[in-house]
Amino acid sequence: MVAFVRRFGPAVLGLTSAFVLIPGTAAHAAEPMINMKILLVSDGTPSTEAIAHAMDSEGVPYQKVDLTSPGRPIITPGFLADTVGASDRAKFQGVILPNANPFTNQAEMTALVNFERKFGIRQLSAYVYAYPDVGLNYPEYAGTLDGMTATVVPGGPFPYLAGQVPFEDESPVVGESYGYLATPLPDDPAGGRSFQPLVTAPVPNSATQGVLAGVYTHDGRSEMVVTAAFNQNQKQFQMISHGIISWLTKGVHFGYDRNYFAVHVDDVLGDDTKWDPVNNCTPASDCPPGVPETGIRMTPADVTTAVQWQNASGFTLDFYYNGVGSVLYAAEHGGSDPLLTSLKANKARFRWSNHTYTHPFLGCAQDFSVLPWRCATNAQGQIVWTSGATIEDEINRNKQFATQHGLPVDTTELVTGEHSGLFLQPRQPVDNPNLAPALNSTGVKWIGSDASRDPAQRPVGGAFTVPRYPMNIFYNVATVADEVDEYNWIYNSRADGGSGICEDNPATTTCVPPLDPASGWTQHIAPIEVRNALRHVLSGLPWPHYAHQSNLTGDHLLYQVLSGLFTQYGTLFSANTPIVNLRTAAIGAEIRRMRLWQQNMNQVTGYIQNGVVYVDAPDNLDVPLTAPTGTRVPNLLNLGSSPFGSAYAGELSAYQRNALLQPIKLLLP
Repeated sequence: MVAFVRRFGPAVLGLTSAFVLIPGTAAHAAEPMINMKILLVSDGTPSTEAIAHAMDSEGVPYQKVDLTSPGRPIITPGFLADTVGASDRAKFQGVILPNANPFTNQAEMTALVNFERKFGIRQLSAYVYAYPDVGLNYPEYAGTLDGMTATVVPGGPFPYLAGQVPFEDESPVVGESYGYLATPLPDDPAGGRSFQPLVTAPVPNSATQGVLAGVYTHDGRSEMVVTAAFNQNQKQFQMISHGIISWLTKGVHFGYDRNYFAVHVDDVLGDDTKWDPVNNCTPASDCPPGVPETGIRMTPADVTTAVQWQNASGFTLDFYYNGVGSVLYAAEHGGSDPLLTSLKANKARFRWSNHTYTHPFLGCAQDFSVLPWRCATNAQGQIVWTSGATIEDEINRNKQFATQHGLPVDTTELVTGEHSGLFLQPRQPVDNPNLAPALNSTGVKWIGSDASRDPAQRPVGGAFTVPRYPMNIFYNVATVADEVDEYNWIYNSRADGGSGICEDNPATTTCVPPLDPASGWTQHIAPIEVRNALRHVLSGLPWPHYAHQSNLTGDHLLYQVLSGLFTQYGTLFSANTPIVNLRTAAIGAEIRRMRLWQQNMNQVTGYIQNGVVYVDAPDNLDVPLTAPTGTRVPNLLNLGSSPFGSAYAGELSAYQRNALLQPIKLLLP
């Protein structure tokens, strides 16, 4: 089935390379070549931009034509296709339009229609009105879709979904989704017209199922039409976006898609100061002098609960520990620490990582004579920094603690207290210059950063940051009562008895009515945390979340959110699409690999011909590829073949590199 054995030049596929035919393939040499790139024609509306975001997330190359730009390329037959040797070549493997016909110059639409017919290229019309030209009757319903539950039709491009696609309804006063529900026109076999529904929803006050997405086959073309408006952050779009891409590319494309989730539990072995609901502050942090301090610390019973919960959920937590917490507890309680004893007995159950020995602030010296604090300076006006020796000591002493107690820590991973040492705008605008050398000398390769303020992976010396999502379960609470009380203080207006922070920062914080202490957690806070976590899972980014050991004791707040997430995920996704739970080093490496692909994909060329995928890429670049079940990889010198990739979401996918004397090649089933 393999047509050519050769290495293509990186500039234009096949233009400068002579064909080397394998016996028996001459009859197929002139079959079309289909370049592995998408044509995205955008008018800037949310639906086309959402698809662009999904392709960016997966790593699918595309060329964007902006209809609003006066200097944009004109779509002509030559723009869409050419010839290479004896073969016709389609420059794109799929076409995305904002609607069924967005062009003022109909010659462009004609060129696209002819291109799609000739090469069998599929088209996505990202948001259309339901009417006969797209294979549908006029709408039986037009309006908001908020709160509706759509159904995925079996046998379509969504084998990874369990069946239901709930539409978000986050606000009772704001319409979040608009669309049209209509029934398909009758199939017309003689005229070559048919309509296959893919996603449907019940027409309100009716037993009729209306189409939200489906494939209209007509005029020798396949067009997926979507009658619901989307944006990139909506759960319903995140759920179907991968299937749309797979349908558009017939399941063969650059890119790699997984649903990732990991949770870091900070401050293990330490204690976290408890929120004071009387003074609405945290002692030793922002309380008036003299307010007594109470610590929150896990117990041996909490370790048992953690093990049981992990066994039941099949999910592993990452424990970021501070060794001094155990040392101080033992010194104050007769020389022993039952929590450490319990954790050591269950050490293999968790993933262990360094959170520094004493959890100090490792950035600039803090000047608390003003609020908010500022970096202290010396007589010359220079910032005073925590020394490299101090940073190294904090890292090394915590490693020594792990060695002493047999904790299986990965010494390449680190999260500093409060992510300190890394920049903190506006008070500390740059990293502590002593941080990078300290990371290098202690062998740290991956350092956690706060994704809310430092979202892009970047080098810090020889290490790279791993952005972490903060969870809105406060570090200083262990009970529902304290969580709701602090939440009300932060998010209530002054008139409602809150701090007014939400009023003072309307761009970043929204005021809410006071939550009921009895129901505020279960009906408001926890559902929001589940919703946000699910969005992150579906974003394609492997960034971990972080909470604190205080959330694993008391009312076990963290488990309530995580269990809610897993329950909801299990109702939405099939068993063939499990959540991928990686530790920090693997997450950092995955982010790095994704970023390198995004930076270098313009150096990679690939096409499909005669049932074979050919890719030319730099030798040291990992190339993400997705292909149907049954795809194989030829062995060295094409002597037999081996299975390709790993199964996920009903497909196969993997990162591939050029092998010795052999470029990347896939044999499609």
